[in-house]
Amino acid sequence: MKLPLLYPATLAALLSSFGAQAQSEPIKFGKPDPKDLTSAPFVADSAASAVVLCDYGTTNFQYISNDFKLVSERITRIKILKKSGYDVATVQVPLYHSGTNEEKLSSLRGFTYNLVNGQMQKTKLEISNTFTEERTQNVRVRKFTLPEVREGSVIEYAYTVTSDFFFNFQDWSFQRDIPTRWSEFRASIPEYFDYKMLLQGYHPLAVQTKEDNLTQFTERYGGTTTGGGFNTSREGPSSATAMAHVANYHWVMKDVPAFRDEPFMTTSEDYVARLNFQLAGVRFPGQGYNNVAGTWEKINTELLNDDNFGSQLDRGSLLKDQVLTLVAKYPDAGARAAAVRQVVMAAVRYDGTNHYKTMSPLRKALDAHRGTAADVNLLLIAALRTAGVPAHPLLLSTRSHGRVNQSLPMLDRFNYVVALVPMPDGKDLLVDATEPLLPCGVLPERCLNQTGRLIMKNASEGRWVDLTPTQRYVHYQQINLTLDAQGGLTGKVHEEHGGYAGADTRKEISRLGEKKFFAELTTQHTGWTLPKFAVAERENVAKPLALDYEFAQAADDNNTVGTLYLSPLRDFGSEQNPFRRDERLFPVDFGAMRDETTMVTLNLPEGYELAETPKPAVIELPDGGGRFLYSVTATTPSTVQLTSRLSLRKPVYSAEEYAYLREFYRLMLEKHGEKLVVKKKA
Repeated sequence: MKLPLLYPATLAALLSSFGAQAQSEPIKFGKPDPKDLTSAPFVADSAASAVVLCDYGTTNFQYISNDFKLVSERITRIKILKKSGYDVATVQVPLYHSGTNEEKLSSLRGFTYNLVNGQMQKTKLEISNTFTEERTQNVRVRKFTLPEVREGSVIEYAYTVTSDFFFNFQDWSFQRDIPTRWSEFRASIPEYFDYKMLLQGYHPLAVQTKEDNLTQFTERYGGTTTGGGFNTSREGPSSATAMAHVANYHWVMKDVPAFRDEPFMTTSEDYVARLNFQLAGVRFPGQGYNNVAGTWEKINTELLNDDNFGSQLDRGSLLKDQVLTLVAKYPDAGARAAAVRQVVMAAVRYDGTNHYKTMSPLRKALDAHRGTAADVNLLLIAALRTAGVPAHPLLLSTRSHGRVNQSLPMLDRFNYVVALVPMPDGKDLLVDATEPLLPCGVLPERCLNQTGRLIMKNASEGRWVDLTPTQRYVHYQQINLTLDAQGGLTGKVHEEHGGYAGADTRKEISRLGEKKFFAELTTQHTGWTLPKFAVAERENVAKPLALDYEFAQAADDNNTVGTLYLSPLRDFGSEQNPFRRDERLFPVDFGAMRDETTMVTLNLPEGYELAETPKPAVIELPDGGGRFLYSVTATTPSTVQLTSRLSLRKPVYSAEEYAYLREFYRLMLEKHGEKLVVKKKA
C-alpha cells in the first residue's frame, strides 16, 4: 500500500535520492579481483563449500511518480570452493505484493567467472532464464541460476528492488551457512520516516556509523503553494524549497563464520547475525507524528475483525450435533475439552501446513477432512465454545518459524494458533487438535517456542503465555542380560517411551510399521538378532508406549579365553556426544525437560565372576540444572546391576551453560563406555 502524501501534491522535482553517501563502495560490479580466481579465500574454514567474498546492499528513499519509493540495491560476489557449494548459484529474491501494488525487481544482471588456460572467462546470466514462484498469498519469489558454475568459479549478481511498502524495509543478513569475508549495508532514511532497528546475532560489527545531513529539496510549479513546510518564492518561475534531515547509516561485518545448525535449536533465523527494521511512524512537514507501528492491542482487535480469524470462532455450528451431546456426559471442563478435541480430530486431519488464520472457509476443510493448523484449531475453539467450554485463541510461532520478539508487535512473526482453556484452578489448558499421538493438553514439539500471545475479546486482557510444557521427554529401559562363557549375550528388554518420547516413537512406528521398526533397531547393534518383539499401549497416548523384545548377540572374536570385556550401557544409549563443538554462541533448546533411565541386570556365566567394577558417579550441572547417576553393583556372586539415570531439569540452557552441558555429556558417555571385566574363577 502507498503511504498518503501529506505535503503539496504539485511536488514535481525532488532530490531523487536522499543522503547519497560519500564513502567508497566495497565492490564494483563486473570487476572481480583476479586473485579471487586463483586463491582460496577464507581457507580457515576447511568445511566451507563456498565463501561470500562481498555482499553489499543499500536502501534509500526516492521520489518516483509523485510518491516515495523504497529502493534497495544489492551486489553479491561468491567464490565456489566445492561441488557441494553449487546451490549458492541459485538465487531467490522475495517480492511482496498486495492488491494492485507490488515490489518490482529491475536491473538484474550477473556473471560467472572461470579461469580457463590462465585467462578469465566471463559468462553472462541470461535474464530469460529467470522464473517466478508464488510462495504465499502475498509473496512471490524471483529465481535465477548463474551459468557455467564449477569448482573455483566466482559468481556475481546485482539487482534493484523498488517497493511501495514502507513497512517492508528490507532486512539485512550479515551471516549465511557459508563464510562471509565482507558484508556491508547502508541505509539513508529521511526524518519523515521513523524505523526501529534491531541487531541480532553473536558476531561483532567492524563498522557502525550514523551521520545526519541537512538536505534541501526544491519544488517548481506553475502557480503558488502554501503549507507543507515550503517557503514560496515569486521571483521567476514559481518554486518552493524545504530542508530536511537525512540519517545515513553504515554497518559492516567482516570475516563472519558460517552459521551451521547444531543439535537442539530452533531455526537458524533466530541466531544469525542480521539487522531487522520495523516502521514505527511517519511525520511530514506541517503534520504531526503518525504512529503506524502496531501494538499488541491493535493486533488483537485486527484479528478479531478478520473474516479469516475472528469470524471463524463463531463456526461452532459446523460440529454442533456432535459436541452438544458431550455436555452432559462430561461435566468436568478438562474432560469435555478432551472429548471435543477427539471430535475435531476425527472430522479434520492436519495437512502439515502452518497458519494462524484460514485461507478458505472451514466448511471446505470439513468436506475434505483435511486442513491447515488454523483450520483445525480455529474449528476446535469454535467447537469448544459450542460445548460450553470457554476457549480463546493463542497465537504462537513454531520452532522452525522463529521466536517472537515481545517488544516488536508484528503479526507476521506468528504462524500458528492453538486453544487456551482457562481452568477452574486458575491454570491454563493449552489444546491442539493437530497431533493425535499426543494427549489433550500437550502441545506438539514444534510449538515449544517459549511464549504465545493470547487473543481476547477485550484487547486489554491479552497477555503472554508461557509455553514451557509440563510433559517431559521420558525414556525408561529395563534390560535382563545373560552372558555366556564365549562372550555372547541373550536378553529381554522392556522399554517405555513417555511424553514427547512416546509421541516420537509412535510416529516412527506409524511411518515404518512394527516389523520394519524392529528390523532397523537390530541394524543399530552389531551382531543382533531379534526373535521376538511386541508393542503395547500404542493407541493409548495418555500412557507411555511400551516395547518388549528379546535379542541375541554373537560373541566378540576379540575376547580373551577366560576373560570377557563388555560395556552393556553403551549398547542401549548414545555413543556420541551431541555437543561436539568447543563452544556455542546460542542456547541449547531441548523444548522439554528430559529423563532417561537404563537399568541392566547382567547374569554371569557359571564359573565366572566380576573382576573389575567401574566406580559409581554422581555428576551435577550448576544451579540444579541436571543430574547423572551411575552405579554398578554385584547383587549376588553371579548377578551384576548397572544403573544410569539422566535428568535434565531445564528445557533451555543458555550459551554460557553450554560448556558445562557438553562436559556433562562427555563424562556420562565415558562412564557408559567403561568396561566390566568378567573372569573365570581360579
